[in-house]
Amino acid sequence: MTKVLVANRGEIALRVMRTAREMGLATVAIHSEADAHAPFVHAADEAVCVGPAPSNESYLVIERIVQAALDTGADAIHPGYGFLSENAAFAEAVEAAGIRFIGPHPHAIQVMGSKLAAKDAVAKRNIPMVPGTEGAVSDPAEAKREAERIGFPLLIKASAGGGGKGMRAVHDPALLEEELQRAISEAERSFGDGAVFIERLVQQPRHIEIQVLCDTHGNAVHLFERECSIQRRHQKVVEEAPSALLDDALREAMGQCAIEVARSCDYVGAGTVEFLVDASREFFFLEMNTRLQ
Repeated sequence: MTKVLVANRGEIALRVMRTAREMGLATVAIHSEADAHAPFVHAADEAVCVGPAPSNESYLVIERIVQAALDTGADAIHPGYGFLSENAAFAEAVEAAGIRFIGPHPHAIQVMGSKLAAKDAVAKRNIPMVPGTEGAVSDPAEAKREAERIGFPLLIKASAGGGGKGMRAVHDPALLEEELQRAISEAERSFGDGAVFIERLVQQPRHIEIQVLCDTHGNAVHLFERECSIQRRHQKVVEEAPSALLDDALREAMGQCAIEVARSCDYVGAGTVEFLVDASREFFFLEMNTRLQ
């Protein structure tokens, strides 16, 4: 690897380029017409314009980014975070062009990009999960049966995406069908995928995230935890490390669990495994973000 194209912009791109330079690697920036004179463009050894200002006409156009790498002789692409960093099709296109994708394999991105697929993958490794449905639920009658099995209160969640979209807490059984349809509708609008599942609503939860690093030789380590429980509308406001909730034993157990989650999809690179911890200090796997965070 001698030249890295950074498929991102702004501060994210600058940080990647700074590290690449320290490693003795040449860098290529991609930019929209509006960003032609941005600092990250001037910081790169080469720069290629990939389209007009709207990101869906520039930074999100896979074909143009791959072609820019081929035209400049870049032998690797770093996606940064955001934009295409969690897009399995992008990683596949990069690898198909004979270019190294600096990040996880497309399979890992695809599996962990679906909460249902992720749950199925980690279940084989006895990872603790919140009790819930094994697959998607769309039929109100099935939802009622599952709700009776799981127990109220419960949470309806979209399989794709995140950020609290397609998520509905249900405390009253009489509102189950209405909230199910709302969750499906919002998931379809937000992610183009209406698949939702149901799980028990964890009361008084704490949100703990653990960063993992995995190489191509089967080695994996965790970099301890971040407390992310202070949120507004399911969006983190403050992250704190270390967490005051975790003692050494719980920290080690969750760290090893995070590594097992990464190994369940043959993960390579940096990723973040998210957990919920309930009032009794029992923890459950929530999801994995297949990118820097």
